[in-house]
Amino acid sequence: MRDFFLQLKERLAQPEMPIVDEPVQEVTGGYVELGVTNDTHNPKDQVMVRPFVLDDFEDIKQILDVLRHGKTIALVNIKPLKERDIVELKRAVNKLRKTCEAIDGDIAGFGEDYIVAVPYFARIHRNQVDQ
Repeated sequence: MRDFFLQLKERLAQPEMPIVDEPVQEVTGGYVELGVTNDTHNPKDQVMVRPFVLDDFEDIKQILDVLRHGKTIALVNIKPLKERDIVELKRAVNKLRKTCEAIDGDIAGFGEDYIVAVPYFARIHRNQVDQ
């Protein structure tokens, strides 16, 4: 039994080498270059940037559904609804804004005719205006 504990102690005292699947190549200057793994990514795990056109208030449902799913960045063209009914546009944008807040996402205008809505994992850069 004592031999077992001595062997265990020796194994724990030895530093383990990391397991590397790729060959390691020595490069001059003291750097080590590691090979790149060719992991195949699952298409379901990828983020999608998807354009939408807001022709009617009812079109907002599809946009909200993909935002709630959490893997889509929505680029929404609001020009058709803006030209037809500004009250419905304000209602749709307000609904988008509230949904983005609920999912901890972000929303911002992009030009005069587009809105960008992103889920929780992304933030939209805003330029700071000097005052």
